[in-house]
Amino acid sequence: MAEDPRLRPALATVWPGSTAVVAPIEAGITNRNYRVEVGGEVFVVRLAGADTELLGIDREHEVEAGRAAATAGVGPEVVAFVPELGCVVTRFVQGDAIPDERLAEPNVIRAIVASIRSIHGCPPISATFPVFRIVEDYRDTAAGRGVAIPPAYDDAHAVAGRIEAAFSSAPTALRTCHNDLLNANLLLDGDHVWIVDYEYAGMGDPFFDLGNFAINNGLGPDAETLLLEAYFGDAGDVHRARLALMRIVSDFREAMWGVVQQGISELEFDYVGYAERHFTRLLANADDERVPEWLRAAAAPV
Repeated sequence: MAEDPRLRPALATVWPGSTAVVAPIEAGITNRNYRVEVGGEVFVVRLAGADTELLGIDREHEVEAGRAAATAGVGPEVVAFVPELGCVVTRFVQGDAIPDERLAEPNVIRAIVASIRSIHGCPPISATFPVFRIVEDYRDTAAGRGVAIPPAYDDAHAVAGRIEAAFSSAPTALRTCHNDLLNANLLLDGDHVWIVDYEYAGMGDPFFDLGNFAINNGLGPDAETLLLEAYFGDAGDVHRARLALMRIVSDFREAMWGVVQQGISELEFDYVGYAERHFTRLLANADDERVPEWLRAAAAPV
């Protein structure tokens, strides 16, 4: 991968006159990321991907959320922000990717939940995350870029409408949420979990974060019970229902994210396959015979 032409100007802006040792970070499907060592300290330099504002990303909001999470002790310190270069610099935090087989371990789930709850406990931030409108905006953006909207969109949108109606009967108080709890954004550091990358952070429904984490990390029923018990102290019917339904909504957002990226991204990644996988799983879960029961339960106050 060729070096991003913005990297050297960014380094000169943040660390003028300093010598930096740079290595690309290959993970990431939106931006260009680099590990940078300067003066014996290590940082991560993120350079925004093309047209990422069309994904709903506002870099000023990302920095605001990142600073709030750092204050809460779960996000890396934001060291610098160079908006004209689309550059955000954070301190490199120690931690390891969590193997899939460990994600269901009770101590790991509790550590992850503790960090999620810390984010949800942050003061309100400027950004919002209205997920039911976001998928519609993604559709319009993709169509405007000449991307064919998959036929599955209409079925998924109908399901999402029923879920939105159920949640609207007893809305959950908005919290500062991360909204992108992929495994790659979780780093285990002893008994602490760092959560990185706050591009999509905004005021939203905490059940979206829980559902997003559960579906993207392949949690089974037992692990989901542990997740709910760790977060709420119990796993009542309304908790289970909202978690199950937000798993579906999360996949809808991921699928449409993949559709939009087909029209804007310059990275080499199979966004078509990404969207198809999420649509397939979404529709399979939407066909679950328990969905009507979940909709009824989700309409009750938490």
